[in-house]
Amino acid sequence: MSRLLARKQKILVIIQELVVMLQMIMAVCAAMYSYVYLSCEQRLESPNSAYRVYQQLSHLHGLVFESDIKCLSQLRMDRQAFFKLCKLLCEKGSLVRSKRVSPEEMVAMFLSILAHHVKNRVVGFNFKRSGRTVSKCFHECLRAMIRCQKKFWKKPEPITDNSTDPKWKWFTNCLGALDGTYIKVHVSEADKPRYRTRKNEIATNVLGVCSQDMQFIYVLPGWEGSTHDMSVLKDALTRRNGLKVPHGYYYLVDAGYTNGMSFLSPYRGERYHLSDFRDGHQPHTPKEFFNMKHSSARNVIERCFGILKKRWAVLRSPAFYDIITQRRIISVCYMLHNFIRTEMSIDVMEEEIDDDIGDNVDEAQFIESIDTSNEWSAWRDNLAQEMWNMRNA
Repeated sequence: MSRLLARKQKILVIIQELVVMLQMIMAVCAAMYSYVYLSCEQRLESPNSAYRVYQQLSHLHGLVFESDIKCLSQLRMDRQAFFKLCKLLCEKGSLVRSKRVSPEEMVAMFLSILAHHVKNRVVGFNFKRSGRTVSKCFHECLRAMIRCQKKFWKKPEPITDNSTDPKWKWFTNCLGALDGTYIKVHVSEADKPRYRTRKNEIATNVLGVCSQDMQFIYVLPGWEGSTHDMSVLKDALTRRNGLKVPHGYYYLVDAGYTNGMSFLSPYRGERYHLSDFRDGHQPHTPKEFFNMKHSSARNVIERCFGILKKRWAVLRSPAFYDIITQRRIISVCYMLHNFIRTEMSIDVMEEEIDDDIGDNVDEAQFIESIDTSNEWSAWRDNLAQEMWNMRNA
């Protein structure tokens, strides 16, 4: 009898435990149901509704999946180049997708701002995102570009003795051309006098160095618009990661620079610009012929600046970021220029630019200053005479 009572008591205890466990399970299920119901209800009322997500995906699909024509128009590169850029920024620039924004959408918003210089709210309206999200994605892409900037710059290649390029064959061992250009910036009232240019514009003086195939080798943004081009170049040569020019090689520069070691400028007081030699006007002296060929080759940097500003509208008017961010934006635009010219066989912007736009070595072997010298002037005179003789041969 006692054993039977003990069994009944054990069964009652087990039943009570099962009831408690069932009650706990029901309570958890009720809580989960309430959470899911409230979350769904909030999503239907929030910006991340199903229809809004559809709009976001639809706009992105129209930009980068429909056609190269639309992708070129809106993002300045074709679809293949766009996806290569996204992959590069993710793998080398540590660009990470957020909870609700893919890397492709981040890069598309970033390129839209650079290409069209539109406000965050305009991009947010097009992409169905908040202005805060657009701003966050823009700065993340900007930082990613800076992290992998070594992947974008062109390595200089000298002109060889057997070159057949009609513009460059005269300049053996030339690495390219350089010049300065003004890019308008937004600065504080206190800084405006230093950034004011000769044309009374508030701008930064940007040094650009390009190769013969119109890719940038080096860029130095940030100097005030009142700074002379020569001062910017001297600063670039003395920086630890600045412009490096090995001995025996040189760049073409305009008459605003000193004709010094490794920087070949034209003769002053002689006809120089290509327009001066049109309408049947031919050079009559070795100096004029040298200037004509010098202008024809050095024109590559003017074309680069023209294409750059035509491609990226953010470089044509002041951007309302702090000056440090504006400098980074300028550098990134130059890097993207190189990327596009590397990845795309045809640069559409180049076809729209006229020829007459505007007018492994040891560290100790690099040029670090520019000074006039009789030796360099004599070398230029000999080069001019050789070119004249070749022309008349």
